[in-house]
Amino acid sequence: MQNRRRTVSTPVVAVFRFTLGKGQSIGPRELQSLWVAAAQLPDVSVGRVSGEKSDDRATYSLFAPHGLERVEEIETRLRRLFDDLSLRVSLMCVQTGVR
Repeated sequence: MQNRRRTVSTPVVAVFRFTLGKGQSIGPRELQSLWVAAAQLPDVSVGRVSGEKSDDRATYSLFAPHGLERVEEIETRLRRLFDDLSLRVSLMCVQTGVR
């Protein structure tokens, strides 16, 4: 009988959502690097949804494995990194049941 290995990927959930100040933006690679630095995890991802109208701001999402711990510390690092880049953010934690 042949032994089969199954790869199970860890489900990810949105941890933070944010918008940037008017006229500001951040590219996906730069945002991914920033999020990796803040979360101190390699398997995180980012997303962006454009506003419905042309003058609406985009909403960015930061995803991490379910059950992420120390979210408050991560949020502090994240805010500091945004500040270092002179980005004005409206940041909201959306993960429920944080530890």
